Amino acid sequence: MKALLALGFLLLSATVHAKVYTRCELAKLLKENGLDGYKGISLADWVCLAQHESSFNTKATNYNSGPKSTDYGIFQINSKYWCNDGKTPNAVNTCGISCSVLLQDDITQAIKCAKKVASQQGVTAWVAWKTHCQNRDLSQYVAGCGV
Repeated sequence: MKALLALGFLLLSATVHAKVYTRCELAKLLKENGLDGYKGISLADWVCLAQHESSFNTKATNYNSGPKSTDYGIFQINSKYWCNDGKTPNAVNTCGISCSVLLQDDITQAIKCAKKVASQQGVTAWVAWKTHCQNRDLSQYVAGCGV
């Protein structure tokens, strides 16, 4: 019985762990998905943005008290404008997706939505990019990654 309970606990805990990408793993994936140079945003900018928004964590969330909304996933995409979490008042859902999709280990949908954000608002839509990446040498974010 103890073994069965332990196995159940391990399976349960495995389902709540996030995929946390390494810097180079993410850089390669973002490049493969067309983000390098997308709307004039360098690959290093995208990696820096993801580092400072989510620490490369697919399950990252952040609640915003004003306006009441939540940021989701590796790019911290906001529920007020970009996705539907079923609890954000007057949400727009421009990406046409459930916010839960942004928390998946497979970040394909998160990348598609991030492209939409970048198309409409540019990289300055992300506060962490403005604070930590803008007007800085970002070469270390892709150094040694072979991208």
